[in-house]
Amino acid sequence: MKTTTTMSLAAETTDDDLGIARRIAAGDRAAFALLMRRHNRRLYRMARATLRNDADAEDALQDAYLHAYRSMNQFRGDSQLFTWLSRLVLNECFGRLRRTARRQNVIPMVESPDFIEPADAMVTRDDNAPDQALARSQVRALLESKLDELPELFRVVFVLRSIEEMSVEETAQCLSIPEATVRSRHFRARSMLRESLAQALDLAERDVFEFGGTRCDRVVANVLSKLSGGAS
Repeated sequence: MKTTTTMSLAAETTDDDLGIARRIAAGDRAAFALLMRRHNRRLYRMARATLRNDADAEDALQDAYLHAYRSMNQFRGDSQLFTWLSRLVLNECFGRLRRTARRQNVIPMVESPDFIEPADAMVTRDDNAPDQALARSQVRALLESKLDELPELFRVVFVLRSIEEMSVEETAQCLSIPEATVRSRHFRARSMLRESLAQALDLAERDVFEFGGTRCDRVVANVLSKLSGGAS
């Protein structure tokens, strides 16, 4: 059951959305620019998760925005404006995937995994250090790579629920699927992602503190040099 405070906040959001939508429908491009800046990051990540390509995601987002601007008078406030925009973005992305599949005759879709958090918590570090920035970049690249490998249906649900932190109800509205389906796909996506990352870490463990090659040669040479010096 929603509390009075929650319903009040929802009403305020709806009123704000309706106000912006009316201004845009009347041709206020400054209001539309404000809308895009407000939702750009979340909608782009949604498109990127669906299409798995930076340039395609950017193009899809732009086309969805154009469609939104031209059809803004259709927004009635039955849902949040972000939810309405999300549907447009996803429809554009899915349309592109279908067109690509037809052309190629091929049907090609974070919260950090729990097992990573304890090890991360034990490390005291300067997050602004260059090496830490590089490490975060590498971890992010690994997560994005493994997320891209998830089947489309699971990947999109995961992004909406875990990354964008949308509710089950909002996700179901965006994708036009039952809430039970959202829950099952999200659970399955997390399981597949966790398993995939675990496999990657298992492979990486074999190379932790690697001691071959140049380092090995250097140690041997230094020890032999010291022995020679001591013998003399």
